[in-house]
Amino acid sequence: MNSKELIKAIKTIVEEKNISEDVIFEALEVALQTAYKKNFNSKTNVKVNINRETGDIKVYSYFVVVDQYDDGKEEVDEEGNTVKVEPSINRDAQILLEDAIKIAPKIKVGETIEQEVTPKDFGRVAAGTAKQVVKQKIREAEKQSIIEEFADKQYEMMLGMVAMEDVSNYYIDLGRTRGILPKSEIIPGETIKMGSNIKVYITKVENGAKGPVIKLSRKHYGFVKRLFEHEIPELANGTIILQSVVREPGIRSKVALYSVNEKVDPIGACIGEKGSRIAGILKELGNERVDLVLYNSDPVEFIKNAMTPAKDVIVSILDESKKEALVVVNEDNLSLAIGKKGSNIKLASKLTKYHLEVKTMEEINKTGNK
Repeated sequence: MNSKELIKAIKTIVEEKNISEDVIFEALEVALQTAYKKNFNSKTNVKVNINRETGDIKVYSYFVVVDQYDDGKEEVDEEGNTVKVEPSINRDAQILLEDAIKIAPKIKVGETIEQEVTPKDFGRVAAGTAKQVVKQKIREAEKQSIIEEFADKQYEMMLGMVAMEDVSNYYIDLGRTRGILPKSEIIPGETIKMGSNIKVYITKVENGAKGPVIKLSRKHYGFVKRLFEHEIPELANGTIILQSVVREPGIRSKVALYSVNEKVDPIGACIGEKGSRIAGILKELGNERVDLVLYNSDPVEFIKNAMTPAKDVIVSILDESKKEALVVVNEDNLSLAIGKKGSNIKLASKLTKYHLEVKTMEEINKTGNK
């Protein structure tokens, strides 16, 4: 690689990879300094200048002017041991004032004096170093570009392809990079097929030691939220507001909604004609139940709604400050109110932010009689 080829290569990379030209030149100059010292056994201070227009490379050895050589000194430490204190300036990078004056008559102590020491065959060393530096900068730039591309996608849903699998994870092809979907973050009971397209929720984007790390999930409550926003136009345009989502992955989700337009029924809009709108969401979630809950600023009404699919619910606020409420249902609705493994009452509590206690009317009457 001659000087012209070097400049052409750098300009091409700058355009294609959107890397700063200065970043490449500065990194290359530092790398060439190291290469010079290694290949030509130099202990002096050197710097490398690359002409940004021609690509010509010059190596300069520079010395600090001193009135006498500083070889370091010996001092006694706190424990009484004699230790060698290295000089502030490398001995090989010092030049006596009397010698420096011969080169630059007006030079003073503390100033530096430069001499070009570019070896005749330095182009060979430079070519190999340039290739390494350019490759490294391309890798770094691509990593940074991916981080920037995905930074604003954190907490969003994406469609990817299942590309690979190991004991603990699935690796999802997201285009320019792959995301990690831990097997602990898939919906319980679902089967993931290699090569299939899959919707995933991005929980974290970070710069790892080996490059960008994109963490994915299908269990996160945000996954359900994004599914609704993707499938329901009124959520996207702001006519319907999704107040909150709580979830027991693989069992049940509860989605609290309300409409800012009195003419639009938020529950009906999400279900769609003959269930057409919610069908895609339910298909994506498999056997997981989804309860659509009408949000109400009145906690009594909101709790009643949150207890769906239980009906004929009576709610009594026991302690407003402690957020405690009693939910009374008839015997026929008790199992629905509690839900599978207690999921319904647990999710209703999380959704309303009230500690809910469920009792039947029969239990209330017995307590009253006692």
